[in-house]
Amino acid sequence: MTTEFQCIRFEVSAQVATLTLDNPTKRNALDPAMREELAEVVARVQRDRDIRALVITGANGHFCSGGDLRNIATVGLDNQGWRNRLQDLHGWLQDLITLDRPVIAAVDGAAAGAGFSLALMADFVLATPRARFCMSFMKVGLVPDCGAFYTLPRIVGVQRAKELMLSARDIEADEALQLGIAMELHAPEQLLPRAQALAASFVNASPAAVSLVKRALAGWGGELPPLLENEANAQALAMSTAEHRTAVNRFLNKEAPLFQWPALP
Repeated sequence: MTTEFQCIRFEVSAQVATLTLDNPTKRNALDPAMREELAEVVARVQRDRDIRALVITGANGHFCSGGDLRNIATVGLDNQGWRNRLQDLHGWLQDLITLDRPVIAAVDGAAAGAGFSLALMADFVLATPRARFCMSFMKVGLVPDCGAFYTLPRIVGVQRAKELMLSARDIEADEALQLGIAMELHAPEQLLPRAQALAASFVNASPAAVSLVKRALAGWGGELPPLLENEANAQALAMSTAEHRTAVNRFLNKEAPLFQWPALP
């Protein structure tokens, strides 16, 4: 099933959703139309419990070029207007960051500014050798947004996050891999198939366990006692699921596990 929007293509196949940013005239920039459609698609994924994983990618050799600077320059908002506009974003981006199913970003070409922030909302980032990432906000006198203050330091550490945010320099694919921003690099023609194969592997995973892992890691960096308490609560819930009992029985019967991370092509 494929749904065509103005700036997005959304497809669900075999319980895997693929969201493709597709606005070639703006290099998939997050203009008002794109933001509205992203909010609609994220809400749809949240509602549809049959979807077991989400892939986000970009068309036409670009992931996302960030905010639409032409629109920003002409919209004419005051201080409170900008606050309201950004807070409108926070609903769907928080829903995406905290989605209880795996999110995989497949990045080819530029992921700049808010486009970089969008990639960081994913649980796993796969990229091509021609991908490049840039926290470009300082180039136009702005601070990072779309959750980057939360996501980037959790991946690269606070000191490196400061350097990337304040320098606004390009990060090539090899460095992104070294920093942990990208998990894997693949040739352009292999990128989306690999991302979809990774997403498909979670169709046979325990939804409860996936959700509990993501929820527990959302508190990463906190104090040890509450993290251990959260661990005990999560494990107790996971122990009570049918998926756990099935997996144990298959192990005891020397059967292959239903959930298997896909091997590299």
